[in-house]
Amino acid sequence: MDLKAEKRRLISSALITIAMISLLWVIKAYEYISDTSLAYLGILPLKTEGLAGIIFAPLIHGGIEHLISNSIPLFLLGIALIYYYQRYAVAILIYSWLITGFWVWVIARGSAYHIGASGIVYALATFHFVSGIIRRESSLIAFSLLVTFLYGSFVWGIFPGFTIEKNISWESHLMGALAGLILAFYFRDKGPQKKEHIWPDEDDDDEFEYEQEDTEENSNSSYTPHYQKPTDESKNL
Repeated sequence: MDLKAEKRRLISSALITIAMISLLWVIKAYEYISDTSLAYLGILPLKTEGLAGIIFAPLIHGGIEHLISNSIPLFLLGIALIYYYQRYAVAILIYSWLITGFWVWVIARGSAYHIGASGIVYALATFHFVSGIIRRESSLIAFSLLVTFLYGSFVWGIFPGFTIEKNISWESHLMGALAGLILAFYFRDKGPQKKEHIWPDEDDDDEFEYEQEDTEENSNSSYTPHYQKPTDESKNL
């Protein structure tokens, strides 16, 4: 393993993730500076005007506390996504984004706008956890355990009535978790895989022993090979 290459890969993953999260903070800063709210760009269930929220909702947050609560897990989960899955990371992120948003638009009820990146957080957390289990790859299993340790309590956020605040979108959490589960199986053959150890075949060992015995017998026989003067072609072999 090239440690320098791994370090560069990790730093690159972190920088890309920071750039993406910075966009969320720039948007929130614009809302504060302009004294406006972009909540109308969220997901409004089953309404035509709410379809735009499938794309824009994860970029909009209700306040600084809401933004911080999503930025921290996005940072960790985003780095892991880019680091482990590299060229598949963009596809996994886009699918998580769009599938979660569309399902929220379909199953949610009421006239409230659903905003925030928590659906993506749940999608990526579930994706990493399930991927680590079904792939049985050591580094992914270790990270899935870390996800469980840090965000195990997230599971309560997918049930209505279990969220601390009434304005929390449990629909986004549930749809994100389902999206992450499906994507983990869909991309199960992509990215890091369990390393297979190839052991010598017993038949090969038997054959080697048989050939070794023949060699010993020939060395003890009275047969004298015909001597041939070395040629120029064979003297350096």
